[in-house]
Amino acid sequence: MGCYQMSKRIIGLTGGIATGKTTVANYLATAYSLPIFDADIYARDAVSVNSPILQAIAQRYGEQILLPDNSLNRVKLGEIIFNNQAERSWVENLIHPYVRDRLIVETRLITSLLVFVIPLLFEAKMTDLVTEIWVVSCLEQQQLVRLMQRNNLTLEQAQARIKSQMPIAEKAARADIILDNNSTKDALLKQVDLALLRLS
Repeated sequence: MGCYQMSKRIIGLTGGIATGKTTVANYLATAYSLPIFDADIYARDAVSVNSPILQAIAQRYGEQILLPDNSLNRVKLGEIIFNNQAERSWVENLIHPYVRDRLIVETRLITSLLVFVIPLLFEAKMTDLVTEIWVVSCLEQQQLVRLMQRNNLTLEQAQARIKSQMPIAEKAARADIILDNNSTKDALLKQVDLALLRLS
């Protein structure tokens, strides 16, 4: 597939799980009125009830992967894919092309600065969709604590989810902007203000 190039500015906001991407995205939306397009929302759409992708997942893993209302049992799928690289790749290869197409279609008429929130920006090879990359970073210990509290996970479950993604240091090395979220929310948002000024 050829590169998707646009003359407009598109911020690719990424980072590790539970590093603070949503906080940054919400701030960009409220303080700067920037249009935000979240890959996670499209990924959820991809596996909506009766969608071809959900049907393919159910065919592979059986009825146990569905809840009584025929929606995806995310807990059960998580148990499978966060402990098995091959199965995770299989599922992602179904979902990522759908997400990519939706991001392109939904934003083709927007000419102003906009933001793509793509947790797996590097892993899903979507860097060609954006003109600059912002990585929200924090220490793994903080990431673990936030993830366990937010998703009610055990230490082992949280570690498996973090390990399923590219290390934060590797993402930061490929970033245009690194947002350090080891301190307070105010400190994080001040970095966002500076980043917008720097790249404007």
